[in-house]
Parts: sequence; C-alpha cells; structure tokens
Amino acid sequence: MPSGEPEFQVMSGEAVVAVDGAHRIMGANRAALQLMAGEMAVGEVLGLSGFLEGPDLALAQSALDAALGRGEPSHQIQAQARDAAGQEFTCEYSINPLFGPGRQVVGAMINLRDLDFAPLSSGRLEPGESLPRMPRLGYQSLVDNLAEGIFTINTRWRITSFNQKAEEITGYRSSEVLGRYCWDIFRSDLCGAGCPLRTTLETGVTRMDQDVRMLGKGGKRLGVLVNTSVVRDRAGSVVGAVESFRPLAGLDRNLLPETGSSFSDIVGASEPMRRLFNMLPDVAVSGANVLLQGESGTGKELFARALHHHSARREGPFVAVNCSALAESLLESELFGHEKAAFTGAVRSKVGRFELAKGGTIFLDEIGELKPELQVKLLRVLEQRVFERVGGTRLIPMDARIIAATNRDLAEAMAQGVFREDLFYRLRTVPLTLPPLRQRKDDIPMLVGHFIKQLNQRYAKQVRSVDPKVMRMFMNYDWPGNVRELERVMEHAYVFVKGPVILPAYLPALSEFWHERGAAAAGGQAPAEAAEGPRDDERRAILEALEQSGGRRQKAAELLGMSRTSLWRRMKELGLS
Repeated sequence: MPSGEPEFQVMSGEAVVAVDGAHRIMGANRAALQLMAGEMAVGEVLGLSGFLEGPDLALAQSALDAALGRGEPSHQIQAQARDAAGQEFTCEYSINPLFGPGRQVVGAMINLRDLDFAPLSSGRLEPGESLPRMPRLGYQSLVDNLAEGIFTINTRWRITSFNQKAEEITGYRSSEVLGRYCWDIFRSDLCGAGCPLRTTLETGVTRMDQDVRMLGKGGKRLGVLVNTSVVRDRAGSVVGAVESFRPLAGLDRNLLPETGSSFSDIVGASEPMRRLFNMLPDVAVSGANVLLQGESGTGKELFARALHHHSARREGPFVAVNCSALAESLLESELFGHEKAAFTGAVRSKVGRFELAKGGTIFLDEIGELKPELQVKLLRVLEQRVFERVGGTRLIPMDARIIAATNRDLAEAMAQGVFREDLFYRLRTVPLTLPPLRQRKDDIPMLVGHFIKQLNQRYAKQVRSVDPKVMRMFMNYDWPGNVRELERVMEHAYVFVKGPVILPAYLPALSEFWHERGAAAAGGQAPAEAAEGPRDDERRAILEALEQSGGRRQKAAELLGMSRTSLWRRMKELGLS
C-alpha cells in the first residue's frame, strides 16, 4: 500500500477491504477479490449492491456509515451474500473504523468470513476446528467403508467430504482436501472442459462410468471410472454434487482370470472370440467408425472400451450415451449441447456429449432407437465433422471417434424405413458382431472363474469352484440373457453359498427351460423354487454335500464351510440325522 495510507492486517482465511471516508477502496486482499468482486481497483468506490441484497444490504451500509461517520464498530453480523461467481453463501462480517492523527476517522476496514469455508482457505484444518455448515453425505461411517472413492462438493465447487477409499486412491488425506476446489486436487483431463461434475451440477443429469484421467498426490497419472449425481437437502434443493470413482487398472488386471483371456478385460478363448481378438488390435488403432452388433448382454460396451483403450485416443475421454435411455426431447441437447435460452428451461449454456468426447471416443449405445430427425443430424456430423449446439450458430469441430452399438437388426429396420441406409453405412465402416453365450459355451468355465474372482473380492468369501452338476447345468442352458445373465446367476449363488463350492441349491429358479434342461443335466434334480424357504435350501445343500462326500460328515462339513459338530447339530434340527 502506498506510503501515508493506513495499514491494515491481512487475516488468513478472511476477506479484508479498506475504504476511505468517501467509500473509495484503499486496499483489498486476495480473498476479497475472490469472494466479493473479482476486480477491486484502488480508488474505485466500493459497491455492495451486487454482493448483498435487501435487508442485508441496508444493514451493511448502515454499519459502514456508523464506522465512517461516528467511529462506531460493528461486529459479527451474519448475512446471505453472493460471491463473484454468483453463488450464494453465508458470511459473517465486522466493520471497524480506521483512525488517523487526532483520532479522526479516515476510513474503515471490513473483515468478512465465509462461514462455510473460512477456516479452510489454506486447505488445512487447524487443531480443534470443525467444518461449519458444510453439506455432508449421510451415513459417513458407511461411506468410508465402501469400495469406491467418494467425495462431495457444494455448489461453489468446494470439497465437503472425502472418504477413506478416496484417500487410498489419490494419496491425499481428507484434511488436505476439505474446503479446496476439486480441480486443485484431481487435476483431471476434463477439469478445464467436459467435467462430469459440472454437467451434473448444471443440468442434474447423472453421469455413469465416465472414463477420466487424473493425477494422484505424487503426480502419478490414474485412470478412473467416474459416476456423478446431485445432492439435495430435505426440501429438494440442490446443495452440491457427489462423485464416486474407481481405478481402471483394478478392473483391467486384478479381476482377470489368470489364463485364457485376451485383449484387456474381455474373457474368452472359444473360436468365435479368438476371431474377434485377432481383429481387435487392427480395428483399435485404425480410428475408423465401428458398429458393434449383438444381443443384449453380450458385452458391447466392454468391447467399445477395449477399442478405446488400445487406440491412439486412449488418453482422451470415453463418453457413453444410451440413445434409448434419454427422452426424445432431451437427446439432441445431450448429444450436441445447447445455448442459453435455446428453449424453455435452458437457463444457461450446456456442453453436449460430442464436445465432452473431444480427443477421445463417443460410444452411441442402442443406436437403432435413434429417431429419424436425429439420424439426419448425426449423419451430417459424420459427413462434415462439425455440429452446432441447439439454438446456436457457431460450428464446433467434432474431434471424437464414434463407436455405435445395437441389438436390433438394422437391415430389417432399413427395410421398414425406420433407419436411414446412408447413416447405416457411415456407422459400419468396421462391423463387429458379438456372439451370444449359447454360441460360445466353451467360454463358460472361464467366465465362471472370472466371476468367482470378482465376487470373492466383493463379498469377502473364499469360494473355489462350482459343483460339477452346476457346471453341467450351465453348459446345458441357452442363456437368453447372455454373459450378463450368467453374472447375475453367480451373484445370486454368492448370497446363499456357505462353503467353498457352489451347489445347485444355491442357484435361482430361472425359467421352465432351466428346470427341464438343468434337471436333465443334474440327474433329475432341478433347483426348487425360492418359496420353499431357507430351511429347505439348507436341507438341500446338506444333502448335496453328503452325496458329494459319499456320506462322510467331516468332508461334507468342509464343503459347507462349517465344523463337523455344527453340521451334526443342523442335521438333527432339520430331521436328517
């Protein structure tokens, strides 16, 4: 501050502004620039009207007049304020007179604290300090023990909670990040543009499995899958957003079978899968548009991610869009974005999925459900490599690889006139047809092993295998839901399994087909309906174990994961003694 002007104390964590008797600014610290105006030039008249409103503004002006006119201080006044970015927050301020020679009032000093985050301006908590008025995720002890990293932000982008898994993945302790801006911590490739949290906070749209590259505490580059959603208070007002994330590396390597798998985390060794594996490396590096065709549950998104991660765009984002899950009125805005006031309810501009995918890959799932008018617009994007936001006039370059997927017969859809032929041939530069599980049954044992490793980790169990009768049932079932259905059946079994082997009694009753084919494979004994109750399930499990062990109770007890004494007691209780 120039010589002759009164000095003022710059207090850490507070916005500080000094004004003269004419309300002209004599100085301001960095916190004041961030909270109050963004630009506060020395010599300009301090304006509080954009910062405070209504009674709060009148009270602040009265307190300032009292300090400048009568030398009367005002302390710890609370008000609702609006920061430089237009976000509301609760503040507390004090106004003290500045005295010159002869105790004459020459100005006033305003000290203002952001009650949400003033103690955290340096990114640290002082001993004994707490987090006042910070929106927190409920059931914190439960959140801390989840297998995914989770953090929340408020509407002003400050981190308000950070669970233990987030600490483990990033290397940061919660005390290092609470109150900090999320972009200062994660430094991801989407923080500047295409941030999933920003999209969620601005539109309320939940983002699922967004592929993001971020930096850990030591600067290590981490690949994570991100899910985001808004956080609302009891009145339904948005108070922030929550993001969960899990490492890609853990998905790709830790959960794979030890042998037999190829090309990232796709499991299979059958002839149809080997043909695909032989094609995938060349397709991945080509950058050409790909059309993935196959029944529901065959793993089309898994293949799309594998193509992305083995392509030259692997460092860019992977953005997935389910064309059948979004309302028709919202789909165009979701794909291309919109400008402010483009339609009723468009209160701000919004970035679309094609912009979010810049430098990476956009995956258009269920492309066969796209309406004809949007097919025309997508065709233009493919041909001209540019697009416009809804309500906009600026041409935006399209810098993303397109991978589309469908479980519909697009040839039949073209014959019916519901899918454009020119779009079909634009999308299918390289067509890949994924085989249903009934055509690759040789992969079932490998898939079962893969799911056992996954589910052992998820459920903290030590299952080693499935009973041979179960495997025969699996091999004789046609799996209309494909690999996804097999995964659900295995997960159902994990809910009830007690020992290291999955027995037929632990399987769900899937359908009449399951009963007929499964019963034949299991020697006439099909799984009973769940309505028989847990005692019947336990009785069948014990009988299966005794049959498998040749009637030896010690061996049966080991199969069931219990002691011989416990098995004998349960047998007597169930009338099996």
